Amino acid sequence: MSYEMVGITVLWTFLFGYLIVASVDFGAGFFSYYSVITGHKNKVHNIIQRYLSPVWEVTNVFLIFFVVGLVGFFPDSAYYYGTALLVPGSLATVLLALRGAYYAYNTYGSSKENNKLYMAIYGATGLLIPAALSTVLAISEGGIIQERAGRVVLDWGRFLSNPYTWSVILLALVSVLYISAMFLAFYADRAGDSGAFEVLRGYALMWSGPTILACVFAFFQINLQNPEHFANMLKMAWMFIASLICFLLAVYFVWKRRHLGWSFLLVIFQFGFAWYGYGRSHLPYILYKQVSIYEAITNETMAVALITAFVAGLLVLVPSLILLMRLFLFDAKYVRGHSPKKG
Repeated sequence: MSYEMVGITVLWTFLFGYLIVASVDFGAGFFSYYSVITGHKNKVHNIIQRYLSPVWEVTNVFLIFFVVGLVGFFPDSAYYYGTALLVPGSLATVLLALRGAYYAYNTYGSSKENNKLYMAIYGATGLLIPAALSTVLAISEGGIIQERAGRVVLDWGRFLSNPYTWSVILLALVSVLYISAMFLAFYADRAGDSGAFEVLRGYALMWSGPTILACVFAFFQINLQNPEHFANMLKMAWMFIASLICFLLAVYFVWKRRHLGWSFLLVIFQFGFAWYGYGRSHLPYILYKQVSIYEAITNETMAVALITAFVAGLLVLVPSLILLMRLFLFDAKYVRGHSPKKG
């Protein structure tokens, strides 16, 4: 495998890790606020907070690795995406800062009373951040970033009027809620909290339909936006069929209230097949047809150093996240609301 393929595969894996971990995080934030305004706070709020407490500080590590690696491996991407993504990127940064401020206030503040305004902002960021970040996928299909008089600009008119842009944003929103609800339903069941499980199971089933419809809608919008990419996707249709099968099995297990751990694992495979199928069919372009991995790759020495560093980072980060989950999230005492350090 070439340096270009290894580099983009490692980066795509980091982004997939962020997709899963951040989706659970963002969706949990929204459901936390939603439970307050719907009267389910006493049933699900504690389960959600139990999940968020140990993991919120490490969620964005995956995204940081991806951004740094993208610029390191493919410097031309910074030239095209840097200016064009100034607005959505700045918006996402501000929202992440607001979210981090709420976490710090709620976790380390002297007052543990939840202010509804703060929780509303916190819940809103859980939807607005993925909406802002997902615009990168719409832009990457080409035709929106243009060079004029030696400057890179984003054609806002075409961007906002493009149905594919909104299909990607819609897909990001419903996917976040679906992934998060599926995990939290499994987590509530693991905690033996039947009340929270029934509420979260309802959320999971409720958002499963919109998720698959949004996937189909975005899939066919690609054909209108970028027929070449769509044709490449059809050549690896088996990956998207496998994704659909995983989706059906995951929803079936939740509906039957059985094998909930396997159900969430199937959700990961569902998005994994779709994610890597989309990414592979998008190659060799990072930005159609302006940035190709074969033309934009850094020099060989730097590529080898980056690959070594990022693979090592991946080998450290993933086991660390698993260890964190074993010590806290799935500790027999912690999952039921007790500190694992207490008897």
